[in-house]
Amino acid sequence: MRLSDFVVYDAILPNVESGDRNDVIRSLVTALADAGALTPDVATEVAAAAIERENQGSTGFGKGVAVPHVKHPGVPRIMSAVARSERGIDFASLDRAPVYTVFILLSPPGEPEAHLQAMERIFSHLQRDQFRRALRQANTREAIQQLLTDADAAGSA
Repeated sequence: MRLSDFVVYDAILPNVESGDRNDVIRSLVTALADAGALTPDVATEVAAAAIERENQGSTGFGKGVAVPHVKHPGVPRIMSAVARSERGIDFASLDRAPVYTVFILLSPPGEPEAHLQAMERIFSHLQRDQFRRALRQANTREAIQQLLTDADAAGSA
């Protein structure tokens, strides 16, 4: 599985202003709806489910990155969106540091294997310092898309 198999490029948010975790999650889900990946009525439910999941335990795993994720029956296929913050977002991360890059992952409940594969793909790239630094510096949708495309092409993860 490649990032391009599930990242919705039109839902990339290169410069979120809010430092609030819930606002950023809602913004990412709204961006997926605006890109046509989700219906607007489902987007509200999905955002609430993602926030509820986040309340159970932070998905900020450190190193300036968070990967909120949720399975929801209104999600038609596995999808992801990316947000970048210049000032940082409080995700109550394990290392207590602000988050600068957020990948949200949404999946239908009936695809647990594909959900895990997508999570693995995201995490394997985010473990690489160079990839994280490049994402943090990319300040346009096109630059972030190019980084994701290059990561797929390199096949290194």
